[in-house]
Amino acid sequence: MPQSAGASATTGGLSRSPRTLRHLVAGQWRSGDGDEFLDVSPARPHETVAVGRLAQAHDLDRAVTAARDAFPRWAATPSHARGRVLDRAADVLDAHAEDWGTELSWEEGKTRAEGVGEVRRAAEILRYYASEASRPVGEVFASPRPGEQIHVTHRPVGVVAVVTPFNFPVAIPAWKIAPALGYGNTVVWKPAGLVPLLAVRLAEALVEAGLPEGVLSLLLGNGALGGRLVGHPGVDAVTFTGSTSVGRSLIAACGRLARPVQTEMGGKNAAVVLADADLELAAGEVLAGAFRSAGQKCTATSRLVVQEPVADKFLTLLTERVSALRVGDPLAEGTEMGPLVSPQARDEIHKAVADGVARRGTDLLTGGRTYDDDRMAGAYLQPTMVELAGEDPLWREELFGPVLSVRRARDLDEALALAEDSEFGLSAAVFTDDLRAVTAATERLDVGVLHINSETAGADPHVPFGGSKQSGYGPKEQGRAAREFFTRTRTVYVRASGAAR
Repeated sequence: MPQSAGASATTGGLSRSPRTLRHLVAGQWRSGDGDEFLDVSPARPHETVAVGRLAQAHDLDRAVTAARDAFPRWAATPSHARGRVLDRAADVLDAHAEDWGTELSWEEGKTRAEGVGEVRRAAEILRYYASEASRPVGEVFASPRPGEQIHVTHRPVGVVAVVTPFNFPVAIPAWKIAPALGYGNTVVWKPAGLVPLLAVRLAEALVEAGLPEGVLSLLLGNGALGGRLVGHPGVDAVTFTGSTSVGRSLIAACGRLARPVQTEMGGKNAAVVLADADLELAAGEVLAGAFRSAGQKCTATSRLVVQEPVADKFLTLLTERVSALRVGDPLAEGTEMGPLVSPQARDEIHKAVADGVARRGTDLLTGGRTYDDDRMAGAYLQPTMVELAGEDPLWREELFGPVLSVRRARDLDEALALAEDSEFGLSAAVFTDDLRAVTAATERLDVGVLHINSETAGADPHVPFGGSKQSGYGPKEQGRAAREFFTRTRTVYVRASGAAR
């Protein structure tokens, strides 16, 4: 029989019994009455991680109604009390980090160390937004009129629809849900269908922490349910992370509804290695940025620009390290890269690489193949590097996998031009100790996050995160920037009745 999702993994090791998935609707855990679906392990697709039934339209209506009913009470709850709920939920996440991180690895495919680290990062994010209760909630401005003050306060927006992706099944939801709740909103959340178990775990942590009924609902459903959630008349704002194509459709839908929307979408992030760079440092950082989490990060390094004087040396060094990566069972000790999230994702990326290698001007440096050993049943793809002689779809299109496309540049100007040559603008990295190059990169690269001498991936919870161009739309996420989306300002002119005019 399936194990309840309310029970933790076996102490000292992972219980392989399938979990039973539940929805959280109006404060109640429900099994659902839609079609049955299976959550399977990408490393071993014959293993069922969890079993559940899809949410239906009536579940969505009930969840939104509960969120609207709960909103006035939750918004009126003192911010310190809301923060204590987030703090307690962070404690629950930390207490279960080893078990739930192992489940994350089993379900999504990243290594166990990455899974445990992600659960702990979610706890860190919740604690950051819990501490918002002790920060200023508004501003006081001088008035041009005597005896008057102008107060600008921040108020919650209402019911927030949260739609999240598979690649960070706890951290990304945490950095949306924590500020939404912390600033006094209620939430209806639809996670990616590929990773439902970890969504249930985060909801469990918040319920255990004392979150009132109706403040958060979790619906496990397909893309059609997500579309209905975004367009539901009871929703006041939408926050989304996922593909650019879906993000654009949500932006259009919310535009027609005059509904605030925040989207974090695709990336085709470049790392630039200049002639004066520390090549050992750069190789390690590019390796991590491109192949950690099997390249399934919106901030992953997917393009590499190397200046000619060091190109041969650097590419030899990097290719050797990539070829030596230990790819295998994400739960096994010593594994450095696990599988992709699904066999379908593996096959699509493998085909894109094979098509690219068949084109003139593309040189396969390493990888590019699936495995013919015991990994062939799983969603494994060899970490891959291809060098391009010029324009190619591998330079343009986001693959969302362990593929790094390489081009050479004569000088700084050409290197930055190649890095900027993308419709996306999420993150970039430049490896150099030349202050003039750093200044030029800062001025010329239209990205939301720029790293100097570190990998393109990574986002700290206390600073803004988000991209430009086709990588993002709406206010940035994380840090105090999140307040710009999850609250509305109210300008109050305050003057005593007897004040001079």
